[in-house]
Amino acid sequence: MSLKLPGNPNASLFKQGYQVHSNTDGAINRNIQACREISTMISTSIGPCGKNKIIVNNLSKIFITNDAATMIRELDIVHPAVKVLVMHSEQQEEEMGDNTNFVLVLGGELLHLAEKLVVLGLTPTEIIQGYKMANKFAITELEKLVIDQVNDFQDQDEILKVIKPVIMSKQYGQESIISELVSTAVQHVIPKSNPMAFNVDSIRVVKIMGGSLANSFVIKGMVFPREAESKLKKITQTAKVAVFNCPVDISASETKGTVLLHNADEMMNFSKGEEDELHKVIKEIHDSGVKVIVAGQGIGELALHFVNKYDMLVLKVPSKFDLRRICRICGATPLVRLGAPMPEEMGTIDVVESTEIGSDRVTIFKQSEETSLTSTIVIRGATQNNMEDIERAIDDSVASIKSVLKDPRLLPGAGSTESELVKRITNYGEKTPGLLQLGIKKFAEAFEFLPRLLCETSGLDPSEILPRLYASHDENDNETLKYGIDIESDDVNDCLLDVKKEKIYDSFICKKNAINLATEAVCTILSVDQIIVAKKAGGPAMPKQPKPGNWDQAD
Repeated sequence: MSLKLPGNPNASLFKQGYQVHSNTDGAINRNIQACREISTMISTSIGPCGKNKIIVNNLSKIFITNDAATMIRELDIVHPAVKVLVMHSEQQEEEMGDNTNFVLVLGGELLHLAEKLVVLGLTPTEIIQGYKMANKFAITELEKLVIDQVNDFQDQDEILKVIKPVIMSKQYGQESIISELVSTAVQHVIPKSNPMAFNVDSIRVVKIMGGSLANSFVIKGMVFPREAESKLKKITQTAKVAVFNCPVDISASETKGTVLLHNADEMMNFSKGEEDELHKVIKEIHDSGVKVIVAGQGIGELALHFVNKYDMLVLKVPSKFDLRRICRICGATPLVRLGAPMPEEMGTIDVVESTEIGSDRVTIFKQSEETSLTSTIVIRGATQNNMEDIERAIDDSVASIKSVLKDPRLLPGAGSTESELVKRITNYGEKTPGLLQLGIKKFAEAFEFLPRLLCETSGLDPSEILPRLYASHDENDNETLKYGIDIESDDVNDCLLDVKKEKIYDSFICKKNAINLATEAVCTILSVDQIIVAKKAGGPAMPKQPKPGNWDQAD
């Protein structure tokens, strides 16, 4: 008697509505195809001539950018395999601040080549083993390709080695102006005794419409996009600051009460006690030596009257993050009670002034010390989208400084490192016996994506440029490892540039981290043989049943 198997073996295992995609149905191929789609989309935005994307998020906000981190953050991706790749690229953004697109595109390329190996008959396990061996070898070789490093973080030219290539890949043609602003801002805040204590949050960006990028400037201190509330708008000598995280006003009772007034005298005296109390508090603050009040939760009109009477400057800062930064600059403690601060709770600031930039009124907190705790880059521009894209380029370049502080070594840029890795990993694959060499060779082939994309996006012919680039790396010597692709070249015979002379470098630690994360993501995706999707919670509401009788009858 034959045993009949049920058509759906897991029917009693899960709730109704679940989905299972297994290897026999080609789950790996579908995962690879989905990851290829996201990497192909991101790949056209790589490099100085990378194309912009218009992203409209779920709140209908429009982003025009070539920044991969912004794209994947605003896109609502649901495919589980693609989410694995995206999570690894987000980790790169979190740790290093740059090379997010490198992780996505290298991961997509590795998966695309793995698909060809699966067609040849290799199992995912063999491909994973080959990729892991190649990754280990690539990281070892990467250390041998270092051609320079940042020696002194107080020297502007040394900082520009890191900043300029990062900005060039985002804002090509404007890299000189932006990198000058960023390097000046970094020099203001980087601690001279211990550069490792540099905090990315110390560099702020304020966007003010009008003018052009050439009108942008750096301020040692902070800029708030609002005017001081008081009549006094400017203090030019060192003043004491009190920061209140509570309203500068009379505290109102939570319960409501009714007051019966019999005559005019009672009405006059009704608010006299509250006025006297508030007057006493503001006088105490003034007598303690405070000249500047920062209010976190607003200031009442009566309190403002007494503040003006005692000739103090008051600024309302509704953002708790900005309030925290003011406390860090001034060395003040935020107070949750209204009253005169203790000497150790007060901070000091050198200059506070309300001024006009373009048509916007702003308040500037300046410090005249040699090393400030915060510096602000004021960006001018014609459109909000353009300024936001410049801000993203600045954020990436500042994050790259933080990563280079961990490891100051630099690799040659402009596709030079990748083309050398293709050659070295391929040679390693030739010497490896067995089926694993196929995985290693495909791993090497994946690195060709960067020089190829640099050629394609800048209008050059990869079939003519790439052979010349590989030929320049023929000798096994780091001296020959100095040629990269010249994206401005019109002549095929003069399509390479001297990387050291042009100062086009990549951060070693960024590249190493990106290769590791891309390989890890690919191995995770290849090791998946089933995707089980549970039924979504909730679902559409039950449709209303039609009422009996004619539609125009009374209910």
